[in-house]
Amino acid sequence: MSTTRLRAWWAHRQGLDGALRGASAAEVLERTGWARSVGGSAPYLGLFARAGLRRPVVDADVARLAVHELPSARGCTYVLPAADFALGLAAGAGAPEGEVAAAERHLGVTRAEIGKLCDAVLDVLGSEPVDPAKLKDAVGAAVRGLGDAGKKRGVSTTMPLALGLLQAHGEIRRVPVNGRLDQQRYGYVRWTPPAAPSDVDVELARRYFSWAAPASLKHFRWFSGRTAAAAKKAVESLDLVPLDGTDFLLPREITEEFEAFAVPREPRYALVAGIDGIHLLHRDLPRLLDADDARRPVPGGKPGATLGAEADSPCHLIVDRGRVAGLWEFDPDAGKIAYRFFGEEDDALREAVAATEEFVRDDLGDARSFSLDSPKSRAPRLAALRA
Repeated sequence: MSTTRLRAWWAHRQGLDGALRGASAAEVLERTGWARSVGGSAPYLGLFARAGLRRPVVDADVARLAVHELPSARGCTYVLPAADFALGLAAGAGAPEGEVAAAERHLGVTRAEIGKLCDAVLDVLGSEPVDPAKLKDAVGAAVRGLGDAGKKRGVSTTMPLALGLLQAHGEIRRVPVNGRLDQQRYGYVRWTPPAAPSDVDVELARRYFSWAAPASLKHFRWFSGRTAAAAKKAVESLDLVPLDGTDFLLPREITEEFEAFAVPREPRYALVAGIDGIHLLHRDLPRLLDADDARRPVPGGKPGATLGAEADSPCHLIVDRGRVAGLWEFDPDAGKIAYRFFGEEDDALREAVAATEEFVRDDLGDARSFSLDSPKSRAPRLAALRA
């Protein structure tokens, strides 16, 4: 199986070949998978690259709950389509339960105490968002500080434990204060999502292999956070076909399409976030890098650090038919994209860079990788990309 063909297929399934132009945000996420969100620009960049969606359109879909940011697989936040809200919550429910259990063991917190705080939070919340500070004041003595021991474990009060449980159960949800997915300021409202599927792991595996195949059981374990035994059991009832000579699995219903697929002759450039699904669904960055590119130095990284040794990309990605063909970052002071292309530039590349540059400048203002990313912290990478 040609690496070039596999990469191009993954890009095709991810909608990075223009096939999803004009699709809605929910349609894109249903087809290509949930968009990882860490207070950065990844969801916006991914939806723009795949469907040409501008921020006001995406924000309107968030406001009407066509898509929403929720704690999901591994307890991590993703932007999900409405059809997957219940599945996503159920897939991530174990994480907050584990956090409460850890607080019981190490911080003297009791389950009854958290239960009372959950009740107090629900008594306060309604249909209008309440910000965390006002919520803490409103519940009064039901919340308490956890001292230095809690701070060391990243939990300064009991409030995050209660909010985590309530979000995982779908009883409350976070609402972005300014309606944007790339800024971590929220209020909380009451909520009642649809019932979860009867077999969460099977449905999660079904979704995953429709988005990411060919993929291995190891790849599914990374995405889902399930044990080896649980992951193996989840895929047993799915009709997955092994790909000869690999440990990859492919849903039988798309095998004919896969076998007939041909690599596009012309470049198909897309500028996406470093945590875009083309990478993060497998979290196996070397599979997208040519050997020579894997040996390239990490921009702004430690001496001797190479791209092929990184678990995740240090910068945003330029992708061409599934291959990582370059890296980029945005400089908000200049209003420009700084990039390093791993080959000879052509007009199609320059057009893709210009279109993304205009989108980031006019719609987003910046292209942060995560909530704490800033032009200052990005400066070494920008300098290295320009060198």
